[in-house]
Amino acid sequence: MNRRTFVRKTLLASAGAALALRPQTQGATAAPSEPPAAPQGLPRGKIKNLQVSRVLLGGNLLTHFTHSRDLRYVYTLTQHYNTKEKLFETMAKAESKGINTLSVHNPPGILDTLKEYREKRGGKIQWIVCPTAPVEDDLAAYGQQVKELIDYGTDSIYLWGVRADELVQKGRIDLLGKAVDLAKSKGVPSGVGGHSLDVIAACEKNRIGADFYIKTLHHHKYPSASLNYDSMWCTNPEDTIELMKGVEKPWIAFKVMAAGAIPPKEAFQYAFAGGADFCLAGMFDFEIEEDVEIAKGVLSALGQRARPWRG
Repeated sequence: MNRRTFVRKTLLASAGAALALRPQTQGATAAPSEPPAAPQGLPRGKIKNLQVSRVLLGGNLLTHFTHSRDLRYVYTLTQHYNTKEKLFETMAKAESKGINTLSVHNPPGILDTLKEYREKRGGKIQWIVCPTAPVEDDLAAYGQQVKELIDYGTDSIYLWGVRADELVQKGRIDLLGKAVDLAKSKGVPSGVGGHSLDVIAACEKNRIGADFYIKTLHHHKYPSASLNYDSMWCTNPEDTIELMKGVEKPWIAFKVMAAGAIPPKEAFQYAFAGGADFCLAGMFDFEIEEDVEIAKGVLSALGQRARPWRG
């Protein structure tokens, strides 16, 4: 084979390979301009005026905030995988499988991505967002952030669990109540998040006017539960289940898979049987279809629960 023949055959082979790869590459990066209609099957509940799918798309993977114990490279890996285009694909996939709501906090950039997906890609998924601004006596920073989130198009606000935990620990239930009322005054459902069960107990005791709760729930039957290092978010699941039996407000359970340590079927079964009205599940795009089918199967076989459905 002479040089000219070699070059000609190499160019032809390269062109053929590019043509073969092109559809796959485009399919991996281009989200549909209009998400496909959601199929029937994934039940929904209600939080005030919002119809919410029983499974919500969790926000930590969307914002790259992974809980990976001491495997620090996982954060960077998630950041490289979940590009903006991949986030569009993930939300479209969620909608196509019946998930109509996501929940996320507000680090820089995520609200712009959500807005672009809604306004330029035809997305319909609802947003439940927690401001991360400090909750101080004048509520100036917190109030400004609430206003900005609603101006962006946020459908519901809740008090970030980190902030609620801190306020209850400091005995500032008054500020917690003011933060809830502030969001309610803007005309959107207003909730309270918490990792500590003391948050829910304090809200109920003091008649805080939250429209819903977002509270952790998972069992401890996984190996890393005992590490006590970025590995446990519900320290007293049995007590949580018992207290929530008497709570009449909708309950979104989060960290149900203990950040990937508990298989989805086991996690959904434990959370829904334990009284949760909704499960917030962090999922990569390739996990959504299977997880939704698992949730549908768990819900259809659930039977009667000790806690009535509240949402």
